[in-house]
Amino acid sequence: MTTAQATAAGGASPEAAPAGAGRAAGRRPAARPRRRPDQVRSSVAAWAAVGVIGLFGLLPMYWMLVTALSPPGQAFRFPPRFFPTEITFAHFRAFTENDKLFDYMVNSVIVAGLTALLSVVVSTYMGYSFSKFRYRGRRSLMNFVLASQMFPQALLLITLYAVFRQFDLLGTYTALILSFTTFTMPLCVWMLKGIFDTVPDALLEAAAIDGASRWRTLHSIVAPLAAPGMIAAGLFAFVRGWNDFIFALTLSGDDTMTLPPGLVNTYLGEFQTAWPALMAASLIVSVPVVAAFMFLQRYLVGGLTAGAVKS
Repeated sequence: MTTAQATAAGGASPEAAPAGAGRAAGRRPAARPRRRPDQVRSSVAAWAAVGVIGLFGLLPMYWMLVTALSPPGQAFRFPPRFFPTEITFAHFRAFTENDKLFDYMVNSVIVAGLTALLSVVVSTYMGYSFSKFRYRGRRSLMNFVLASQMFPQALLLITLYAVFRQFDLLGTYTALILSFTTFTMPLCVWMLKGIFDTVPDALLEAAAIDGASRWRTLHSIVAPLAAPGMIAAGLFAFVRGWNDFIFALTLSGDDTMTLPPGLVNTYLGEFQTAWPALMAASLIVSVPVVAAFMFLQRYLVGGLTAGAVKS
């Protein structure tokens, strides 16, 4: 039988089979492009920088944990040990058994929470006014709010102390909340102004056409859109109120003292310092702030970047 006859009978050509097989064998997955040496070096350098920065940020926290878990005798051993040979939880138990420290924590929650609330409320109205209204003195007032961040906060303490003493507010929550708000509000105002700038004016005009007042427009339309920024500003104000030391030490009383001065008065003495107990207490009091950051992380990132680009 000839080749033509075999082909006509339905068979495959002998010459066609090897060609088809060659094409099938040649279908290999595309090889991944090789990275150039300069790209590899850049990647290694970037990861090395991340590792160094991470070590720089986490090493103090690790050393606090090691000191808090070590007995008092090992905390002052030289050379220091990065891994404790003996572990004790007595310093953490001592914090939970100290009712005075619990009162300090409650005071910190009250003062920091109300400071965040007051800062957000005032900053929302001021930021919206600076962003959407045009009136005489607006630019000067904006510059004045910005310039207030240039002065050291300690300079305000003398004036605030005299004012609160005149109004008999020393040692009260009111003095602490108002003083903390003075140095948290300027940054919150500018943060929220940048977010309000991204809200289109056409949206406000549409609300006005539908009969909404300016008050209703702010609370029902603009505020929900700016909610991530308001949460970020409130978190910033909460952390500042939670961590402040000098204002809380000067303006608070025995019943309103917050954690930073309370921890110093409890663990730092004239002749000795209880470093392991102080480190254990510092780790415990940092838990609320860390939990707030983890819970509000997506709002924080959205709020900090919302005013970066103006539409």
